[in-house]
Amino acid sequence: MNARLALLGTVDPGVTESEVFRLALQHAVAELSALGGAIHLRGPMSALRLVSSTGLPPALTRPWEIIDQEGPTAPARAVHLGSGVWVPVRHTSSGQELAWPGSGLASVPVSGGDRSIGALTVLMGDQGEPTPPQWHFLRDLVAWTEERMRQAPPPSGPSQGELSGDRDRLRQALKEVSVGSWDWDIQGGELIWDEAALELYGTRPEDYTARVENWMACVHPDDLAPTLDAVDRAIREHGVFEAEYRVRRLDGTYGWTQARGRATYDEHGEPLRMIGVGWESNESRTARDSLSRALRHMSDGFLAVDDEWRITFANLQAERTLGLSEEELFGRLLWELPTAREVPGLEDRCRKAAAEETPVGFDAMLGDAGRRYHLRLVPGPDGVTLYLTDVTEKRQHEEERRASELAAARRAVRMGELTAALAKATTSQDVVAAVARRVLPPFAAAGLLVQAVEGDRLHTVGADGYPDDFLATVDGRPRTPGEPSWDVIASGLPLFLSSVEEYEAHYPELAGRPARAEKEAWAFLPLTASGKTFGVCVVAFDRSRRLTDEERTLLTTISALVAQALERARLYDAEHTRSRELQRSLLPRALPALPACTAAARYLPAGQGMDVGGDWYDIIPLSGGQVALVVGDVMGHGLPEAATMGRLRTALHTLADLELPPDEIMSHLNDLVAGMGEESYVTCLYALYDSTTQICSIAGAGHPPPAVVYPDGTVHFPELSADPPLGAAEPPFGTVELKVPEGSLLVLYTDGLVESSKREMDEGMADLARLLSTAHRTESGEEADLEQLCDTLTAGLLPAEHPTADDAALLVARLHALTSDRMASWPLPEDPRAAGQARRHVREQLRTWGLEDLTPTTELLASELVGNVVRHAKGPVSLRLLHGAELICEVFDGSLTMPRIRRATDTDEGGRGLQLVAALSQHWGTRYTPTGKCIWTEQALLTPGARQELPSDDLELMFPGMENFNGDLDALPFGDED
Repeated sequence: MNARLALLGTVDPGVTESEVFRLALQHAVAELSALGGAIHLRGPMSALRLVSSTGLPPALTRPWEIIDQEGPTAPARAVHLGSGVWVPVRHTSSGQELAWPGSGLASVPVSGGDRSIGALTVLMGDQGEPTPPQWHFLRDLVAWTEERMRQAPPPSGPSQGELSGDRDRLRQALKEVSVGSWDWDIQGGELIWDEAALELYGTRPEDYTARVENWMACVHPDDLAPTLDAVDRAIREHGVFEAEYRVRRLDGTYGWTQARGRATYDEHGEPLRMIGVGWESNESRTARDSLSRALRHMSDGFLAVDDEWRITFANLQAERTLGLSEEELFGRLLWELPTAREVPGLEDRCRKAAAEETPVGFDAMLGDAGRRYHLRLVPGPDGVTLYLTDVTEKRQHEEERRASELAAARRAVRMGELTAALAKATTSQDVVAAVARRVLPPFAAAGLLVQAVEGDRLHTVGADGYPDDFLATVDGRPRTPGEPSWDVIASGLPLFLSSVEEYEAHYPELAGRPARAEKEAWAFLPLTASGKTFGVCVVAFDRSRRLTDEERTLLTTISALVAQALERARLYDAEHTRSRELQRSLLPRALPALPACTAAARYLPAGQGMDVGGDWYDIIPLSGGQVALVVGDVMGHGLPEAATMGRLRTALHTLADLELPPDEIMSHLNDLVAGMGEESYVTCLYALYDSTTQICSIAGAGHPPPAVVYPDGTVHFPELSADPPLGAAEPPFGTVELKVPEGSLLVLYTDGLVESSKREMDEGMADLARLLSTAHRTESGEEADLEQLCDTLTAGLLPAEHPTADDAALLVARLHALTSDRMASWPLPEDPRAAGQARRHVREQLRTWGLEDLTPTTELLASELVGNVVRHAKGPVSLRLLHGAELICEVFDGSLTMPRIRRATDTDEGGRGLQLVAALSQHWGTRYTPTGKCIWTEQALLTPGARQELPSDDLELMFPGMENFNGDLDALPFGDED
């Protein structure tokens, strides 16, 4: 059993219903971590009445005090369906009704017998709909509530001590006592009270809506259920309704009243209306003459007429109001009175009220003094009673109160809207925009300037409604006494200047500033948060304006909200800037210019409010005319993901430099991610393009396939093996090889480019293919500029007006082939003659390419590489020259043993060959091949007319006694035979 239910089980039976409701709500809110809760009970016909609430302010519960049980609210739906319901709340206000906070309302019906009699409702916070265990708890809690309601004691009448007491108190009460009459339209819900009933049931006229809900709202919660039961029983049994219950007085206390009434029915037996009376039962009414005296001296005018509409009674106030004595009034027709003839339609209203037995009330101007009276006609068994109440001041107060309440409600709505907007504001600019949108219009202001202190200067955070030249003059102002913004920051108090004259009187040395700002009144509001004033918010007007005390107080309150939001936003801005800088530093600063491909790339961060992500791209030049193109995505957002991306990019460079096949590189990355122990998952795509064969080898892990755009505009997405993300995959990884024609585009991207909450990945890939097929060439048929193509793709797939929740990376590469006339290869014998043949092939081919200036160095490199292979490796041996942006010399053999460069001493006979290779070449290295290995060198191409000289020091070290060397490498002792 739930611990809370067990605790409630210890509550003694017999506690009042109000205590039962209080305990149930407190435990419901605590168990569900809710914001608040309420209980409604069914009233007559279609009304649900709020009987208890907790955690909810009056501004929210006031519209819910009486609700239609057939309406769309959560309690009404729960009662109607007889089961728990979940209703998400609105986050925008409508009219004067404030928006509910939280995520939604969960409501469970409360039953009595075989029908629902009410509902228990809780307002959930940001956690959303209750979980199944929480729904189960609510139903169990309601079951406990229903049981304790059945065990609750019935309401007791007033004590004898209340009935007894000083007779003088009784006489004093009789002077003010009145019997209130009421008429209830059972079908329509209209409940008509006379003035006495209004006072009896503690209701102000301005709060009176002539609905049965007025009566339900004033009945004590413990007495409402049995009283409603008595009403229902009297209607069902066609009997007399009699009840004694407590009602709330105007001073907030409760007093006992009695009520008696009877219903009328149509020809089908359906109830139409119930007419009755109510009176106080705290004191006994022992004498009719005491009541007569009370009526005679009551403050309101009172007239009684018989069936012939002749006046039978008039009290003193009625005499004064009508300007006639009792003797002059007695026996006269009501509408023949001079004052009565001034009331339009009085006779028709009186006769209609009597015929329909319906009380009627209306205001009228009586007498020459211009006083307003409320006339109330109440039909009775022996005629009609007429009440005349002077409501002149009351109506004036009501109008003023309504205007004040409307203004207060509008201010509350504006404050609520501003608070909600500031809560959603992420950056400093968001805060400024929210203030400009929510504060300036209600105050008819024309300008907003928000500035913050940075060091000893005041810098502009944001502004609205000011000329640019003025903003330039006030941005970055040093700390200066006798300047309004700095004075407000120093004092921490607001400053209100109502006119240009007042501004110049306070700050004569700044007399020209209002004209430049085009403003004539100002409110300088300090921005204070965490006990420190860090800036100023200036609300300005384009005309002279003296703010009221209420407006000044409201603006000061708003400035406190703005300060809190701005402090939070500035922290976010600083953190976000650092995160973005870190991420940018981890991405390539510029893409390399390579003969094998030309490329452009884009990184698009997630939308506003999102942290940095882990998407990246890279191009890695490799040997032999090869290039690696990479794109990846570390799942999640934040600095850890960005740091993981940086680590993986570094590791990928290291692995790529080893020139491993794509599948082996993915296996090593998978081991690295799995060993991070951070539950990191990474998708990655690695494409290796060889410009000498035009073969592109692709391996991926959980990543969308690349798009290949052929020269004719055809877009193809290769089918990659369905490998899971790195960190969760199991090697081996699959590799796809494609033959890619010259000028084709290879487009690599992350899922953020093609997938979102509103678009599936397949749909996004189709959109990408459509854009590529139309934009890969210009209208004139030329190849599209890759930078412009990237802009076209990002604008089409991720428009700026639709921010996304994920970052995206895009890499577009146009692939180029190394043509056959730029490549040459020869097989070599596996004997000492190979070096000489290699030199000859080099001389002839470089002569063909016009690179004779590189011949000596290349011959020397080829001789050394081939000589090493013949001496230390095994065949088959071959030589290849590649003429691209550099001259590449490659020697292939069938051995897997990699040469190592080492330091040779003066007495060592060998070990200097690789030192010579490193000295003569721009770059050199080795890589594995399917049949062995390749040793390669790169030399920069010389400018026309230049000639490369052999490094004599290195040659002397390698070939002692070469003082007479004439440039013929064949004369050097390589140990080979030609």
